[in-house]
Amino acid sequence: MVIRAVLWDIDDTIFDYTGADRVGMRRHLEQEGLPDGYGDVGQALDAWRAITDTHWARFAAGETDFLGQRRDRVREFLARALDDAEADDWFARHAAHYEAAWELFPDVLPVLDLLADRFRHAVLSNSSIHNQDRKLRALGVRDRFEAVVCAVELGVSKPAAGAFLAACEALALEPGEVAYVGDEPDVDAGGAVAAGLMGIWLDRGGRGGRPELVRIGGLDQLPGLLAGDTRFGAPDTFG
Repeated sequence: MVIRAVLWDIDDTIFDYTGADRVGMRRHLEQEGLPDGYGDVGQALDAWRAITDTHWARFAAGETDFLGQRRDRVREFLARALDDAEADDWFARHAAHYEAAWELFPDVLPVLDLLADRFRHAVLSNSSIHNQDRKLRALGVRDRFEAVVCAVELGVSKPAAGAFLAACEALALEPGEVAYVGDEPDVDAGGAVAAGLMGIWLDRGGRGGRPELVRIGGLDQLPGLLAGDTRFGAPDTFG
């Protein structure tokens, strides 16, 4: 079946979430002070990322809601009891620094330009429409995407097939007509393949492995893959 649309993940795929999160948290801690229990800022930044991953997994599994996971991240990171308003205030101060550091990866706009006339484009994210629509507008690319489909509003998260199928439905296309590009091999590429889409793992860090997946190291390789270039159009066999 011919690919007619590209469905995109956002965080750490087109938007440098990890970079912005670390820069924003570093600036936040410069103002707030280092919480007790951390030897230095680097240790605190690593802990924040690990805590974020843990509570985001709880949210994806339906064990908490969007605000709940955010508040629990703050409480665990600070290792103290906070009511909801206190946790929200602390997170809002962090978010101001985080948002000031928002940037697209440098390969995003060139590839979107190259693909604009040949493919339709939409977004599927495990976040909320409020967050991701605002982010795409701030980054100047919201008008590149026909639809922004998010797990919070859907009630189902990647890698569940229902999330991918809902995005295909928003485009009025069959799964086999849609390619999904994301930075997580299981949540993004693996989940897309299981739902019947063409799943593409964007392995920016060069982790390698997962020979059963189609893998690219940067978005500059995506046009060739979608055009049927045999260097990228088959699962990676180089480990």
